[in-house]
Amino acid sequence: MLERAQERQIEELHPASFGWALQCCAWDRQEAEDVLQTTYVKILDGRARFDGRSSLKTWLFAVIRRTAAERRRSRWARSLLSLHWRDGHPDPPPVATPEALAGDLETARALRVALSLLPARQREVLHLVFYQDLTVEEAAQILGVSVGSARTHYHRGKAGLRQRLGEEARP
Repeated sequence: MLERAQERQIEELHPASFGWALQCCAWDRQEAEDVLQTTYVKILDGRARFDGRSSLKTWLFAVIRRTAAERRRSRWARSLLSLHWRDGHPDPPPVATPEALAGDLETARALRVALSLLPARQREVLHLVFYQDLTVEEAAQILGVSVGSARTHYHRGKAGLRQRLGEEARP
């Protein structure tokens, strides 16, 4: 069971946690909300327990990432099973979210496109370091990779962004 101080910390981390859930869910707001809710339920019912081997934020982000992956796998399996029963009607197009509408500024759009062209691991490391103010070491812990691998993804991701955004590489 979480201590009261840890509960307060998780409450304070909610905005950052939602941002990370959005990243883990390919910016699908509804899916990110569901992932975050499932994460909180796992914590409350004891399926996810903080053992103190890392910071609370690192542990929480790892739980969010695993939960998003579990939901993706579950959806994928359900979609395979339902393909046989499908009536041939295509899925309706996604509804535009306020984030998508507000993100139409040219700079934000260019960055979003450049990020989407990076390999997934590079995107994840950059998101954790730039948007969640984590260290590369903490990002490695969350992603379950070595620190050296996380550093490589971090540097390659930054170089890829520079190239895609037309910046000249700095020494």
